[in-house]
Amino acid sequence: MVRLFAAIISGVFSMGIVWGQGKTSGVLDGKDFSRTKGAVTLVGEKGHEMVKEGKGASLWRFEDGVLTASKLWDSVVTKEKYGDFRLHVEFNVNQTKGGGPEKRGNSGVYIQKRYEIQILDSHGIKEEDYKASYAGSLYKLKKPDKLVSKRAGEWQSYDIVFRAARFEGGEKKENARITVYHNGILIHDDYEIPRKTGAGAKEGPEPGVIKLQGHNNPVKFRNVWIERLDLSGSE
Repeated sequence: MVRLFAAIISGVFSMGIVWGQGKTSGVLDGKDFSRTKGAVTLVGEKGHEMVKEGKGASLWRFEDGVLTASKLWDSVVTKEKYGDFRLHVEFNVNQTKGGGPEKRGNSGVYIQKRYEIQILDSHGIKEEDYKASYAGSLYKLKKPDKLVSKRAGEWQSYDIVFRAARFEGGEKKENARITVYHNGILIHDDYEIPRKTGAGAKEGPEPGVIKLQGHNNPVKFRNVWIERLDLSGSE
């Protein structure tokens, strides 16, 4: 009976049903990325819950379940702030002619406005030429473990599990951690994020909003949802 109970508990943890292990691995099994009951829609078939970052009216356009970035430098953010969570994002980068690699289909998913997962038209770039500022990268920190970008004009997805950095008395005790699947393929496996990325906000103990970056490209987003998690615990 004791062995049976231990086996059941072990199985529950392996399926990702019980959290608290202090990591982001194990929450997703790499096979099932379907929406969960506790998820909140950020961009759906009938509307969206994103608001303009900063003052003024947003120039992003929503139509037929798709939220399209403007061609200007204006971003949208969630109304609420998040700590630990699971996020699903579907995106479609625009086709461009000419310009450098970082000007084609440029956008990004900013976790807590601190850590950016780059969105870019990076299909076909060879591994030896791939930079940590191309699609799937944690901007200027880490390239994706696998290169799985689709062509511009095709829908793609990020499935993200994030554990916020832990602070005590204003001092960071544990780095943030992240697991990312790009088009169903694991590209970051419980990576420990040492600092903010690029233009990200300063790290701190408070939760933060999720930002979809506007970067002069009409990148499209659909079926974006988020679920709060509790990934407390130590390794």
